[in-house]
Amino acid sequence: MTNILQKFKPIKTFVFDIDGVFTDNGLLVTEQGELLRRMNARDGYAVKKALQEGFSIVLITGGTSKGVALRFQKLGVQHIYSGIENKAVVLQQFIDTHQLQREEILYMGDDLLDAAPMLMVGLATCPADAVPEVLAVAQYVSPYKGGEGCVRDVIEKVLKLQNKWLPTEQMNVYA
Repeated sequence: MTNILQKFKPIKTFVFDIDGVFTDNGLLVTEQGELLRRMNARDGYAVKKALQEGFSIVLITGGTSKGVALRFQKLGVQHIYSGIENKAVVLQQFIDTHQLQREEILYMGDDLLDAAPMLMVGLATCPADAVPEVLAVAQYVSPYKGGEGCVRDVIEKVLKLQNKWLPTEQMNVYA
């Protein structure tokens, strides 16, 4: 664990998938066909804290939920890419546009479409319940499952290593 912690230190940008990372991959389907997801408020706190400390948060998802996008917009996330079939292409465009350094990027994904972009960053991470192909390319596997605090886990590690993990008053993670 000591060696892997060194890879957390230079991180400035977090890139996350949504379903299976912020959620437990479960979907509730209403009679109208609307898909509902459950998210962890502690992950929301970590996202807000990272943004407040000047980190970039990027979401790249195959899903197209307006509710999910609204939740992250209320948390302050500005870089939300939804309905994406090739996440590696979107990630490369983001890296080029913002002139990012590979070693400063952490990516967390859980399923097959995340494997390629995970190979493009300095720190490839995944939840404990990721598919075997993603577990095989991950440099760090969170002890937490998707929707159960894996996002908080990686954000907290980075912020603590950079001495930026302090309580902040009046943060509404239920936005």
